[in-house]
Amino acid sequence: MKLGIISSIMDGWTYEEMIDEISAIGYESVEVACWPEGKGERKYAGVSHINTENLTEEDKKHILSYAKERGVEISSLAYYPNTLDPDPEKRERQIKHLYSVIDASKFLGVNLVTTFIGRMQDKTVEENLKEVAKVWPPILEYAKEKGVKIAIENCPMLFGPDQWPGGQNIFSSPVLFKKVFEILPYDNFGINFDPSHFVWQQMDYIKVLYDFAPKMFHIHFKDIKLYPEKLKECGVLAYPLDYMAPKIPGLGDVDWAKFVSALTDIGYDGYTAVEVEDRSFERDKNDIVRSMALSYKYLRNFVI
Repeated sequence: MKLGIISSIMDGWTYEEMIDEISAIGYESVEVACWPEGKGERKYAGVSHINTENLTEEDKKHILSYAKERGVEISSLAYYPNTLDPDPEKRERQIKHLYSVIDASKFLGVNLVTTFIGRMQDKTVEENLKEVAKVWPPILEYAKEKGVKIAIENCPMLFGPDQWPGGQNIFSSPVLFKKVFEILPYDNFGINFDPSHFVWQQMDYIKVLYDFAPKMFHIHFKDIKLYPEKLKECGVLAYPLDYMAPKIPGLGDVDWAKFVSALTDIGYDGYTAVEVEDRSFERDKNDIVRSMALSYKYLRNFVI
């Protein structure tokens, strides 16, 4: 396994500054954020360390050589939109950029894109699955022709009132994993698994690794702290952020020893990426760097 980080926490860093920072800490790889430049619509989105829409051969040479010289591999190009957005123009715009990320992943020799399936948050599960069957086959066929794999993160994108009800990513549980894989039986289509989302949804984040081992294309290391007393007061139908909080690895409820042990059991030897979204470490740029370094130091107990 390679211990890496997703670059979306490094908003405001240039590509070179981002690579320098994670290399100095010791990370071996990076999942590079590739949103359209200057178009963030939520926290931790809109970060672009590679502009996928205007890449040249000169850009390619610089991007790859700069990372290689500092001992950093690019694990994936990351773009997490709602590709099932009910607004037709917005959906088309986001899917168009996803195609550019697929192109760039092929062009750079990365050959993996990490993203979301999306969800129409006011529609039923059944209606959303029908929409998945319409929207996603052309995307996956295109990626297949390019030799690019697509890994879907299991974040429900359901945190506060903006995503209520339903959330903005239907790929959120083992039951739905199975249904989506039945609809989209592509070998280049798999999971970017983040155990933290299973904690607050009260699902088994260990068993799923064994059940979907061949589909584990990429792994996120993020933690979640559940507040039982708050949950008792507001219940599971409240906004999730009312009773939980994202934390850096080691400061939440994920049992990282058991999780990484299970990864070794299934023979996972691919890329992992720390995902920092801990608001306790966001006072300034130095605080963010500290959260990245603390995450690295903690996880080196398990990934060496």
